[in-house]
Amino acid sequence: MKSPSRITTLFVDIGGVLLSDGWNHESRMEAAATFDLDAQELENRHHQAFDTYESGRLSLEAYLEQVVFHQRRAFTPDQFMRFMFGRSRPIPGMIELIRGLKARYALKVVAVSNEGRELNAHRIRTFKLDGFVDAFISSCFVHLRKPDPEIFRLALDIAQVPAPHVLYLENTPMFITIAEGLGIQSLRHADYDSTCRNLASVGLNPDETLP
Repeated sequence: MKSPSRITTLFVDIGGVLLSDGWNHESRMEAAATFDLDAQELENRHHQAFDTYESGRLSLEAYLEQVVFHQRRAFTPDQFMRFMFGRSRPIPGMIELIRGLKARYALKVVAVSNEGRELNAHRIRTFKLDGFVDAFISSCFVHLRKPDPEIFRLALDIAQVPAPHVLYLENTPMFITIAEGLGIQSLRHADYDSTCRNLASVGLNPDETLP
């Protein structure tokens, strides 16, 4: 691994690192139970449409028309959207951790995430992510999705930082492998405590006292 003193920029995933996943399998199964939907049909339709939604080529309304409202329902799209938005939760300690590292080490912070536009906007606004993230390389904005290496190349171009000066926090091993193949140092996030230890090992100590 490169010298930790060279790290000037953090790339961070949103779902799984800062926040819970925006619309994962567990949330869909909970939606099926809450709204009395056929869980298998919901899952099948989701997988047929969600990549297009996350790539910014389908609105949330159009996604729901294909996945849920292809037949008459006893509830409205607005009710279902509110349920979807309500699944997002902050991962304990992680937002505060990244805020603190940014301030302590004068880091640039760039979010690199696969998220649909409406969910992304809700999560940025609700959890005030724009208060410490300098740029959002969201799949819905750039029409690229991880694991496509181009989304990381684009993030490097927009951040205007060489790959060896970046540390990437991610919870998905495949995406870490892609980033490391481009020369981006990466740490797999599993939980707050282990991430703090791993960050300290590369010179970004959350508990370091400022001079």
